[in-house]
Amino acid sequence: MSGTLVLVRHGQSDWNLKNLFTGWRDPDLTELGIEEAMAGGKALAEYGIKFDIAFTSALVRAQRTCQLVLDAVGQSSLETIRDQALNERDYGDLSGLNKDDARAKWGEEQVHIWRRSYDVPPPGGESLRDTGARVWPYYLTDILPRVLAGEKVLVAAHGNSLRSLVMVLDRLTKEQILKLNLATGVPMVYKLKADSTVASKEVLGDMSGAH
Repeated sequence: MSGTLVLVRHGQSDWNLKNLFTGWRDPDLTELGIEEAMAGGKALAEYGIKFDIAFTSALVRAQRTCQLVLDAVGQSSLETIRDQALNERDYGDLSGLNKDDARAKWGEEQVHIWRRSYDVPPPGGESLRDTGARVWPYYLTDILPRVLAGEKVLVAAHGNSLRSLVMVLDRLTKEQILKLNLATGVPMVYKLKADSTVASKEVLGDMSGAH
């Protein structure tokens, strides 16, 4: 039997709260974000899972979320691999800007296209397709083999890097993935078949905002 893959989007960050484009910038979690990460960890503890390895991004909001989840399941010292392949989508010139200011500068329609198209990147940044182009190879070489070997693997990362994975796992179209919003701090538990396709998927905890 193949293993289990658990995906968790980081809790609310300080810049989420301020309505700023974050991307590869590195703000920490808010108090609410800490609570969200702890709630996700509590849901996993109640689910009864113990992990063999954890993966997270090079950004502190995902790393903090990962650690809070591991603390909650009683595995504070678990081996954790950090890699920028799992970083949030790079918003380029939009990074650090208030979303309302960006709309004032470039126009509502253009900012909407950058945020919600599949393959149109903002200036100096990445599209969702570009994000997937670095997430997918890393998943295939570093994460998936461990799941297929029967391990239980935690991935704590970001809205867009995780959407790239969910797109493949759930076999979503470009149109479907653009409509998908992942709730913060809510674990998605995938059990995989030997051929790497999904045998089952469970979303633990609060479903509000998950669709």
